[in-house]
Amino acid sequence: MTTSPSPIRLLAAAVRRERERLGLSVSELAKRAAIAKSTLSQLEAGVGNPSLETLWALATALNVQVTQLIAQPRTHVQVIRAHEGVALASEQANYAATLLAVCPAGVQRDLYRLVVQPGAPRTSERHLPGTVEHVVLCSGRARLGPVGHLVELGPGDYASYSADETHVFEALEPQTTVVMLIEHT
Repeated sequence: MTTSPSPIRLLAAAVRRERERLGLSVSELAKRAAIAKSTLSQLEAGVGNPSLETLWALATALNVQVTQLIAQPRTHVQVIRAHEGVALASEQANYAATLLAVCPAGVQRDLYRLVVQPGAPRTSERHLPGTVEHVVLCSGRARLGPVGHLVELGPGDYASYSADETHVFEALEPQTTVVMLIEHT
């Protein structure tokens, strides 16, 4: 039986690969992503526990989807049980995202399971142009969508919205669980 590399090792290799693809130094990428050079150095060394915001900043600076940095290698059959998977925590709110599926080449969608607690809303800056988020609320209640156009969802409700503008997710009940599909053009 072969063991796959740890998620942090996969992330370290992906960040280094994408940085080198663009011909950027560690200092230049850290500057573009507005993160500390030491944070980036630790990340590329396979050390640390980056926040969701750090990963989004790096992906934006590298002009790739965040999933290209955190995707696990595909297997023939993949099962992720409810409490499994690598959860990425937010620095802004009690919000954790677990990547469930990444698009194969030529397909443009990513699938996440979110578990969010009430408190500070999670504000996401605009994603790449044409990005759309699809949300199915599984349990709890939430307020979400583009700033100025928020909607409230209950269990079983579905919403989609443009994510190429600033958008918000706020849990209104404990253990609010959501399945989110992000489309990229």
